[in-house]
Amino acid sequence: MPEFFSYADFEAAAAAIREVTDIRPQVGLVLGSGLSPLAEHVEDSVSFGYQELPHFPASTVAGHVGQFVLGHLEDQPVAVMQGRVHYYEGYSMAQVTFPVRVMQVLGINRLIVTNAAGGLHPDFRVGDLMLITDHINLIGMAGLNPLRGPNVDELGPRFPDMSEPYDDTLCSLARRVAADEDLPLREGVYVCLAGPAYETPADVRFLRLIGAHAVGMSTVPEVTVARHGGTRVLGLSGITNVLPEEGEPAGETNHEEVLEAGKRLAPRLEALIRGMLRAE
Repeated sequence: MPEFFSYADFEAAAAAIREVTDIRPQVGLVLGSGLSPLAEHVEDSVSFGYQELPHFPASTVAGHVGQFVLGHLEDQPVAVMQGRVHYYEGYSMAQVTFPVRVMQVLGINRLIVTNAAGGLHPDFRVGDLMLITDHINLIGMAGLNPLRGPNVDELGPRFPDMSEPYDDTLCSLARRVAADEDLPLREGVYVCLAGPAYETPADVRFLRLIGAHAVGMSTVPEVTVARHGGTRVLGLSGITNVLPEEGEPAGETNHEEVLEAGKRLAPRLEALIRGMLRAE
């Protein structure tokens, strides 16, 4: 299992894509659990199974199709990850973030990352969309940082600034489009855990205490390498389950519930992303 990749590895995957299509994406999209249908609406598209591309990891989780799609959405050239891979699947952080690196080599300047997340804020409800305004990188703080190892100087500095992980201009645009489209949009801080087990009641108390509004098992590694490479990022969480308050019955969280909620969220997410692409 590769712990590190070089620029030549990213370029090899990008070259395999360029051999098939002359589309040069400006916007990258990462579609999380249950949110893959948006990729089916990409026009003039060409698709690659992850296993077809050099060094790409294969997705093993239900709800993650595992295709890399290039084409046009709202007349903008896009590269879409139809499903992602996660650290808990047994991949290294370098493998988890490899597709984002390839998108950077292909030329994207903006990345929209989406995920299914558990709601920690007491006002959140299943089906809410949350604009990610910041994140807490718990797995990175514990040492699982995708920038560990030799720095890829061709893409970014050894010590990148993370004071604005989510681009203020893109966030403002998302708010405006949501208002224009009459799409309720929550805002908050996303916290990333390693998974795959869901959170214990004590975990939930801790996460609320440190200021998290939603919790998931992805996104933050991708955002970290995107910002390292100077790519502007917008993050969106679909709230697919709500974690109980202290003293409330816990109930059982399962992946099927997450996928079902993702199906309901997908049209709203698509409306917001399409509206942003039209407005830019």
